[in-house]
Amino acid sequence: MTLSTTSQAPVSSAPQFSDPAVALPGPASAPGPDAAPTGGRFSRLPLLAGKTFIPIGLFARLPLAMLTVGALTLATAVTGSYAVGGVVAGAVGIGSALGAPVFGALADRLGQRPVLLFAAVFNTVAVIALILAAYLVPGGDDLAAAIPVLAAAFVAGASCPQVGSLARVRWMALTSRGRRDANPGDLDTALSYESTADELTFVLGPALVGILASLVAPWLPLALAAALTITLVPAFAVHSTHHAVVRTPARTAAGAAHRKQLRGSLTAGQRAGAFAAVALPVLAMVCMGTFFGSTQTALSSFSASFATSELAGLLYAVMGLSSAAAALSVAYWPQRFTVNARWLACAALMAGLALLLLLPSTALPMILVLLVLGLPVGPLMVTVFAIGGEVAPAGKLGTVMTALASGIVAGTAIGSSIAGQLAQNDGYSTAFLVPVCAAAALFLLGAAAAVVLRRRGKQAVAAA
Repeated sequence: MTLSTTSQAPVSSAPQFSDPAVALPGPASAPGPDAAPTGGRFSRLPLLAGKTFIPIGLFARLPLAMLTVGALTLATAVTGSYAVGGVVAGAVGIGSALGAPVFGALADRLGQRPVLLFAAVFNTVAVIALILAAYLVPGGDDLAAAIPVLAAAFVAGASCPQVGSLARVRWMALTSRGRRDANPGDLDTALSYESTADELTFVLGPALVGILASLVAPWLPLALAAALTITLVPAFAVHSTHHAVVRTPARTAAGAAHRKQLRGSLTAGQRAGAFAAVALPVLAMVCMGTFFGSTQTALSSFSASFATSELAGLLYAVMGLSSAAAALSVAYWPQRFTVNARWLACAALMAGLALLLLLPSTALPMILVLLVLGLPVGPLMVTVFAIGGEVAPAGKLGTVMTALASGIVAGTAIGSSIAGQLAQNDGYSTAFLVPVCAAAALFLLGAAAAVVLRRRGKQAVAAA
């Protein structure tokens, strides 16, 4: 697939998209690429995907945002142990990180609709099992007694439908340059919206869990997540946009021989470059998750120093909201500002602004720091997802998108663990060094990705 923001990959690299001459049966016909809707660039999205796709896709991803915090809240409330609650939440995260790439690979091979329909039913059963198992576990810190809850939490995380990642795959198909109604700015607009939707749901989800658990019952957030999954995920699965994405053809002996011949024709350097082109964005998302997890954990320690640790959620939401707003702005960035330059600029800005986390000692200055710190975060997420779509091998777009999402989950667990230990032993100021290091690592990965993608572009030009 070729992004509008760069010319480093050949147009022929995206055969997983459907024939542009085939009209989709659901969304309204989009205007031509030169049309300028009065509502601005974002007004083209409902025209491309249909008016119902955006609200369904937005709320269908909410259960994923509620699952980890909901499991933590339920397990802690039932057992009275923060240790058990933390391990249960970790089991959800590990399950999600491991299950997401498998989910994406199955969607690539079998098509999104059957995989999403199966996942909706299976995940609903797993979440209900998690609720029941939690109430069968005796109170206390005995992790051995909590094994049924841990198992249910792992399965619930592993089976959670990856709506956000697969929505990006659909947008990439709908905005492919091969389509007759393609507009060079549509992909950036769609990915800007998707990152904003992720940010909003991951701010709204934990807040909804806290409200329902405190006002009604600790099991209600997970019950609501299950209800949303069984109703909205099937609606997303059968939405007509799934026709835009063509599943990977079944493997045959002739196809396997052809792929082996192609691999054999590549030099060791070309194979390493192809691997690095995918691995670098995934590692970047691990660093992004480390940034998120460590910031949230350090904010908990920071808040407890002058108020209560619960204030950390509100502080963290400030960064999430500014990040979401900034992600929307990427749709209006000039096309000459390439994805490589965007990655480097945003990561450098993140690393510099993250140093400001070391300065505040009260809430108001920290709010101002977080408000500014969120500005490069959303655009960087948009950029890395865009590069992931560009470098994904043919027929593996869903796998790569879900791998990027699982990288965030895994990185969040890593960042929370490291920052938690540092906050416990050395205080929140030391813990805030973790997001600084994560942002610096993002810059270094961006520099490496720029080199790899530049070489990839030269190879594509030479092969043309």
